Amino acid sequence: MLPFARVSIIGLGLIGSSVARAVRQAMPTVRLTGHDASAEVRETVRRLDLVDDVTDTAAAAVTDAELVILCVPVGAMGAVAREIAADLPAEAIVSDVGSSKESVAKALAEALPGAIIVPAHPVAGTERSGPEAGFASLFHGRWCIVTPLPGGDAAAAERVAEFWRRLGSDVETMAPDHHDRVLAITSHLPHLIAYTIVGTANDLAEVTESEVIKFSAGGFRDFTRIAASDPTMWRDVFLSNKEAVLEMLQRFSEDLSQLQRAIRWGDGDTLFDHFTQTRAIRRSIVDQGQDDAAADFGRRHG
Repeated sequence: MLPFARVSIIGLGLIGSSVARAVRQAMPTVRLTGHDASAEVRETVRRLDLVDDVTDTAAAAVTDAELVILCVPVGAMGAVAREIAADLPAEAIVSDVGSSKESVAKALAEALPGAIIVPAHPVAGTERSGPEAGFASLFHGRWCIVTPLPGGDAAAAERVAEFWRRLGSDVETMAPDHHDRVLAITSHLPHLIAYTIVGTANDLAEVTESEVIKFSAGGFRDFTRIAASDPTMWRDVFLSNKEAVLEMLQRFSEDLSQLQRAIRWGDGDTLFDHFTQTRAIRRSIVDQGQDDAAADFGRRHG
Protein backbone atom coordinates (compact mmCIF):
# COMPACT_ATOMS: atom_id res chain seq x y z
CA MET A 1 0.00 0.00 0.00
CA LEU A 2 1.30 3.44 -0.91
CA PRO A 3 2.04 5.77 2.01
CA PHE A 4 0.21 8.62 0.21
CA ALA A 5 -2.12 8.86 -2.77
CA ARG A 6 -2.01 12.67 -3.21
CA VAL A 7 1.19 14.67 -2.73
CA SER A 8 1.68 18.41 -3.06
CA ILE A 9 5.12 19.92 -3.63
CA ILE A 10 5.64 23.60 -2.84
CA GLY A 11 8.86 24.82 -4.47
CA LEU A 12 9.94 23.14 -7.71
CA GLY A 13 13.65 23.75 -7.93
CA LEU A 14 16.32 21.05 -7.87
CA ILE A 15 14.95 19.14 -4.86
CA GLY A 16 11.23 19.68 -5.49
CA SER A 17 11.48 18.72 -9.16
CA SER A 18 13.59 15.68 -8.25
CA VAL A 19 10.94 14.60 -5.74
CA ALA A 20 8.33 14.91 -8.50
CA ARG A 21 10.41 12.87 -10.93
CA ALA A 22 11.18 10.24 -8.30
CA VAL A 23 7.53 9.89 -7.31
CA ARG A 24 6.54 9.52 -10.97
CA GLN A 25 9.11 6.75 -11.33
CA ALA A 26 8.62 4.90 -8.03
CA MET A 27 4.92 5.54 -7.35
CA PRO A 28 3.32 6.38 -10.71
CA THR A 29 -0.28 6.26 -9.43
CA VAL A 30 0.31 9.07 -6.91
CA ARG A 31 -1.47 12.30 -7.85
CA LEU A 32 1.07 15.15 -7.87
CA THR A 33 0.23 18.83 -7.46
CA GLY A 34 2.92 21.49 -7.54
CA HIS A 35 3.40 25.20 -6.99
CA ASP A 36 6.35 27.57 -7.24
CA ALA A 37 6.43 31.28 -6.46
CA SER A 38 8.07 31.92 -9.83
CA ALA A 39 5.74 32.06 -12.82
CA GLU A 40 8.69 31.15 -15.05
CA VAL A 41 9.37 28.01 -13.00
CA ARG A 42 5.69 27.07 -13.09
CA GLU A 43 5.72 27.34 -16.88
CA THR A 44 8.86 25.19 -17.08
CA VAL A 45 7.26 22.56 -14.85
CA ARG A 46 4.19 22.49 -17.09
CA ARG A 47 6.39 22.14 -20.16
CA LEU A 48 8.36 19.29 -18.57
CA ASP A 49 5.12 17.66 -17.34
CA LEU A 50 6.61 17.04 -13.91
CA VAL A 51 3.32 17.07 -11.99
CA ASP A 52 -0.34 16.47 -12.76
CA ASP A 53 -1.46 19.96 -11.74
CA VAL A 54 0.43 23.24 -11.38
CA THR A 55 -1.32 25.88 -9.30
CA ASP A 56 -0.79 29.62 -9.23
CA THR A 57 -0.94 29.80 -5.42
CA ALA A 58 0.46 27.64 -2.64
CA ALA A 59 -2.95 27.48 -0.99
CA ALA A 60 -4.59 26.00 -4.08
CA ALA A 61 -1.93 23.29 -4.24
CA VAL A 62 -2.81 21.76 -0.85
CA THR A 63 -6.61 21.64 -0.82
CA ASP A 64 -6.87 17.84 -1.16
CA ALA A 65 -3.33 16.80 -0.23
CA GLU A 66 -2.40 13.91 2.02
CA LEU A 67 1.26 14.97 2.11
CA VAL A 68 2.57 18.49 1.60
CA ILE A 69 6.32 18.86 1.09
CA LEU A 70 7.78 22.34 1.43
CA CYS A 71 10.83 22.55 -0.87
CA VAL A 72 11.61 26.22 -0.31
CA PRO A 73 14.59 27.92 1.39
CA VAL A 74 14.43 27.45 5.16
CA GLY A 75 13.98 31.18 5.68
CA ALA A 76 10.72 31.05 3.70
CA MET A 77 9.18 28.03 5.47
CA GLY A 78 7.10 30.03 7.95
CA ALA A 79 5.71 32.40 5.33
CA VAL A 80 4.72 29.56 2.99
CA ALA A 81 3.15 27.64 5.87
CA ARG A 82 1.02 30.68 6.69
CA GLU A 83 -0.09 30.87 3.05
CA ILE A 84 -1.46 27.32 3.10
CA ALA A 85 -2.83 27.30 6.66
CA ALA A 86 -6.46 28.08 5.82
CA ASP A 87 -6.68 25.52 3.00
CA LEU A 88 -4.70 22.68 4.55
CA PRO A 89 -6.84 19.56 5.18
CA ALA A 90 -6.93 18.59 8.85
CA GLU A 91 -5.59 15.10 8.13
CA ALA A 92 -2.75 16.23 5.83
CA ILE A 93 0.86 15.74 6.90
CA VAL A 94 3.20 18.69 6.37
CA SER A 95 6.88 17.95 5.78
CA ASP A 96 9.85 19.73 4.26
CA VAL A 97 13.35 19.17 2.86
CA GLY A 98 15.26 21.89 4.72
CA SER A 99 18.90 21.50 5.76
CA SER A 100 18.25 22.87 9.26
CA LYS A 101 15.48 21.41 11.36
CA GLU A 102 15.01 23.03 14.77
CA SER A 103 14.18 26.48 13.40
CA VAL A 104 12.01 25.00 10.64
CA ALA A 105 10.09 22.83 13.10
CA LYS A 106 9.41 25.91 15.25
CA ALA A 107 8.32 28.02 12.26
CA LEU A 108 5.94 25.34 10.99
CA ALA A 109 4.45 24.68 14.42
CA GLU A 110 3.79 28.40 14.92
CA ALA A 111 2.26 28.88 11.47
CA LEU A 112 0.20 25.66 11.52
CA PRO A 113 -1.09 25.11 15.06
CA GLY A 114 -2.78 21.72 15.33
CA ALA A 115 -1.39 20.46 12.02
CA ILE A 116 0.45 17.15 11.67
CA ILE A 117 4.08 18.17 11.09
CA VAL A 118 6.95 15.78 10.31
CA PRO A 119 10.11 17.65 9.27
CA ALA A 120 12.61 15.77 7.10
CA HIS A 121 15.90 16.36 5.32
CA PRO A 122 17.02 14.35 2.29
CA VAL A 123 20.80 14.68 2.40
CA ALA A 124 21.21 14.94 -1.35
CA GLY A 125 21.74 17.59 -3.95
CA THR A 126 24.05 19.08 -6.54
CA GLU A 127 25.39 22.58 -7.17
CA ARG A 128 22.79 23.05 -9.91
CA SER A 129 19.37 24.62 -9.34
CA GLY A 130 16.00 24.96 -11.02
CA PRO A 131 13.42 22.43 -12.25
CA GLU A 132 15.50 21.37 -15.25
CA ALA A 133 18.35 20.34 -12.92
CA GLY A 134 16.34 17.67 -11.11
CA PHE A 135 16.58 13.94 -11.71
CA ALA A 136 14.71 10.93 -10.36
CA SER A 137 17.72 9.09 -8.93
CA LEU A 138 18.93 12.00 -6.79
CA PHE A 139 17.85 10.25 -3.58
CA HIS A 140 19.00 6.73 -4.44
CA GLY A 141 21.32 5.45 -1.72
CA ARG A 142 21.30 8.83 0.05
CA TRP A 143 20.18 9.38 3.62
CA CYS A 144 16.93 11.08 4.50
CA ILE A 145 16.79 12.21 8.12
CA VAL A 146 13.29 12.37 9.59
CA THR A 147 13.03 14.62 12.65
CA PRO A 148 9.64 14.14 14.36
CA LEU A 149 8.54 16.77 16.84
CA PRO A 150 8.50 15.80 20.53
CA GLY A 151 5.17 14.11 21.25
CA GLY A 152 4.36 14.04 17.53
CA ASP A 153 2.35 11.49 15.59
CA ALA A 154 4.51 8.34 15.32
CA ALA A 155 2.34 6.83 12.58
CA ALA A 156 2.67 9.99 10.50
CA ALA A 157 6.45 9.94 10.94
CA GLU A 158 6.56 6.34 9.71
CA ARG A 159 4.46 7.22 6.65
CA VAL A 160 6.92 10.01 5.78
CA ALA A 161 9.84 7.63 6.33
CA GLU A 162 8.25 5.05 4.05
CA PHE A 163 7.68 7.71 1.40
CA TRP A 164 11.41 8.44 1.30
CA ARG A 165 12.28 4.75 1.29
CA ARG A 166 10.11 4.36 -1.83
CA LEU A 167 12.22 7.10 -3.45
CA GLY A 168 15.37 5.08 -2.79
CA SER A 169 16.60 6.76 0.39
CA ASP A 170 17.98 5.19 3.53
CA VAL A 171 16.09 6.69 6.46
CA GLU A 172 17.40 7.74 9.88
CA THR A 173 15.40 9.36 12.69
CA MET A 174 16.90 12.13 14.84
CA ALA A 175 15.78 14.86 17.19
CA PRO A 176 15.77 18.23 15.37
CA ASP A 177 18.51 19.78 17.54
CA HIS A 178 20.79 16.74 17.14
CA HIS A 179 20.28 16.84 13.37
CA ASP A 180 21.40 20.46 13.32
CA ARG A 181 24.66 19.71 15.16
CA VAL A 182 25.43 16.75 12.90
CA LEU A 183 24.75 18.70 9.70
CA ALA A 184 26.66 21.72 10.97
CA ILE A 185 29.90 19.72 10.78
CA THR A 186 29.12 17.42 7.83
CA SER A 187 27.48 19.94 5.49
CA HIS A 188 27.15 23.51 6.71
CA LEU A 189 30.74 24.14 7.82
CA PRO A 190 32.21 22.57 4.63
CA HIS A 191 30.07 24.91 2.54
CA LEU A 192 31.18 27.90 4.61
CA ILE A 193 34.83 26.89 4.14
CA ALA A 194 34.31 26.41 0.40
CA TYR A 195 32.72 29.83 -0.03
CA THR A 196 35.60 31.37 1.96
CA ILE A 197 38.43 29.65 0.06
CA VAL A 198 36.99 30.48 -3.34
CA GLY A 199 36.40 34.06 -2.23
CA THR A 200 39.98 34.33 -0.90
CA ALA A 201 41.41 33.06 -4.19
CA ASN A 202 39.29 35.57 -6.08
CA ASP A 203 40.53 38.44 -3.87
CA LEU A 204 44.26 37.74 -4.12
CA ALA A 205 45.73 40.72 -5.95
CA GLU A 206 48.78 38.83 -7.23
CA VAL A 207 46.68 35.99 -8.71
CA THR A 208 44.46 36.75 -11.67
CA GLU A 209 41.08 35.14 -12.22
CA SER A 210 42.36 33.45 -15.37
CA GLU A 211 45.20 31.81 -13.41
CA VAL A 212 42.80 30.58 -10.72
CA ILE A 213 40.64 28.96 -13.40
CA LYS A 214 43.51 27.67 -15.58
CA PHE A 215 45.59 26.10 -12.83
CA SER A 216 42.83 24.84 -10.53
CA ALA A 217 43.95 21.60 -8.89
CA GLY A 218 41.46 18.91 -7.94
CA GLY A 219 40.99 20.18 -4.39
CA PHE A 220 40.17 23.71 -5.48
CA ARG A 221 37.81 22.41 -8.18
CA ASP A 222 35.91 20.49 -5.49
CA PHE A 223 35.58 23.69 -3.46
CA THR A 224 34.29 25.64 -6.47
CA ARG A 225 31.63 22.97 -7.05
CA ILE A 226 30.41 23.32 -3.47
CA ALA A 227 30.64 27.11 -3.59
CA ALA A 228 28.43 27.15 -6.69
CA SER A 229 25.43 26.08 -4.59
CA ASP A 230 22.29 28.21 -4.36
CA PRO A 231 23.26 31.40 -2.41
CA THR A 232 19.72 32.05 -1.16
CA MET A 233 19.42 28.56 0.28
CA TRP A 234 22.78 28.68 2.01
CA ARG A 235 22.30 32.19 3.38
CA ASP A 236 19.13 30.94 5.06
CA VAL A 237 20.79 27.74 6.31
CA PHE A 238 23.58 29.63 8.09
CA LEU A 239 21.18 32.10 9.66
CA SER A 240 18.69 29.42 10.75
CA ASN A 241 21.34 27.08 12.19
CA LYS A 242 23.74 29.73 13.43
CA GLU A 243 24.30 28.37 16.97
CA ALA A 244 25.41 24.94 15.78
CA VAL A 245 27.45 26.40 12.91
CA LEU A 246 29.24 28.84 15.23
CA GLU A 247 29.99 26.02 17.68
CA MET A 248 31.55 23.88 14.94
CA LEU A 249 33.35 26.87 13.43
CA GLN A 250 35.00 27.59 16.78
CA ARG A 251 36.17 23.99 17.08
CA PHE A 252 37.45 24.06 13.49
CA SER A 253 39.34 27.30 14.16
CA GLU A 254 41.07 25.71 17.16
CA ASP A 255 42.07 22.64 15.13
CA LEU A 256 43.29 24.86 12.28
CA SER A 257 45.47 26.78 14.73
CA GLN A 258 47.10 23.51 15.83
CA LEU A 259 47.95 22.66 12.22
CA GLN A 260 49.24 26.18 11.67
CA ARG A 261 51.62 25.74 14.62
CA ALA A 262 52.76 22.34 13.32
CA ILE A 263 53.61 23.82 9.92
CA ARG A 264 55.40 26.82 11.48
CA TRP A 265 57.58 24.62 13.72
CA GLY A 266 58.18 21.88 11.17
CA ASP A 267 56.28 19.28 13.22
CA GLY A 268 55.92 16.62 10.55
CA ASP A 269 54.74 13.94 12.97
CA THR A 270 51.68 15.96 13.97
CA LEU A 271 50.82 16.64 10.33
CA PHE A 272 51.31 12.98 9.33
CA ASP A 273 49.18 11.68 12.21
CA HIS A 274 46.39 14.13 11.42
CA PHE A 275 46.37 13.34 7.70
CA THR A 276 46.39 9.60 8.44
CA GLN A 277 43.28 9.92 10.62
CA THR A 278 41.40 11.97 8.05
CA ARG A 279 42.37 9.56 5.26
CA ALA A 280 40.73 6.75 7.22
CA ILE A 281 37.48 8.74 7.44
CA ARG A 282 37.49 9.21 3.66
CA ARG A 283 37.89 5.48 3.17
CA SER A 284 34.99 4.82 5.54
CA ILE A 285 32.75 7.15 3.53
CA VAL A 286 33.56 5.26 0.32
CA ASP A 287 33.16 1.87 2.05
CA GLN A 288 29.66 2.86 3.21
CA GLY A 289 28.64 3.77 -0.33
CA GLN A 290 28.37 7.52 0.28
CA ASP A 291 30.82 8.31 -2.52
CA ASP A 292 32.97 6.68 -5.18
CA ALA A 293 35.55 7.69 -7.74
CA ALA A 294 33.04 8.44 -10.48
CA ALA A 295 31.63 11.92 -11.03
CA ASP A 296 28.44 12.79 -9.11
CA PHE A 297 28.66 9.59 -7.02
CA GLY A 298 28.53 7.55 -10.23
CA ARG A 299 24.79 8.10 -10.51
CA ARG A 300 22.93 8.00 -13.77
CA HIS A 301 20.60 10.95 -14.28
CA GLY A 302 17.13 9.98 -15.30
